[in-house]
Amino acid sequence: MARAGLSNRQQRMLDFIIRFMEETGRPPSIREIGKAIDISSTSVVNYNLNRLVEEGYLERDQNVSRGIRLTDKNPQYSRSVADVIRVPLVGRIFASEPVPMPGTDSPIFDTDEAIELTRELLPAKHEGLFALQVRGDSMIDAMVNDGDIVVMRQVQEWANGDMVAVWMRDKEETTLKHIYREGPKVRLQPANPMMEPILIHDPSTLEVQGKVVMVVRQLEPA
Repeated sequence: MARAGLSNRQQRMLDFIIRFMEETGRPPSIREIGKAIDISSTSVVNYNLNRLVEEGYLERDQNVSRGIRLTDKNPQYSRSVADVIRVPLVGRIFASEPVPMPGTDSPIFDTDEAIELTRELLPAKHEGLFALQVRGDSMIDAMVNDGDIVVMRQVQEWANGDMVAVWMRDKEETTLKHIYREGPKVRLQPANPMMEPILIHDPSTLEVQGKVVMVVRQLEPA
């Protein structure tokens, strides 16, 4: 039975959002909501989400990826706002052959959105975390697909086998790969048997901008 002020469709939508967040620790996307409620039009999903906002069941930031929050008008939702961590979604990283980027001081960091994840899904220390959307399929055997989001920690030190976002300053190229030290060289290893590793003969030209700590899988086409 729908709550006062809500249609049956809006109640189903709210129930799905609560269930999705309980199970995954993050808000669903517009397309995930539409698929679950059998609505093909994103504008219809948006209309009903806005009705849930007007009725006080949701808060919504339309400038943020998956920017839906449940309010305390949903007592059955057990996670408090304090349990949610906003991780800045700062750009894209290419899991492919290295891709040229404009020469800037911060080549990867070029957008200003965010994703929201529950605290229990993230490492104990939340400082220095950022997120990048993956483009390409060089890391598919590491279960990182095109359109997925990788949550990363800014690091200066790394260990063999870490999955890292790297900036090759001499080539002005960026890529996502596993990294290994091999004597005086560094090897950037894709997780795709169809692609060759990249050997960096002068490691001083390589800047590791972050290490992957979590992958957020996208259930919809990017």
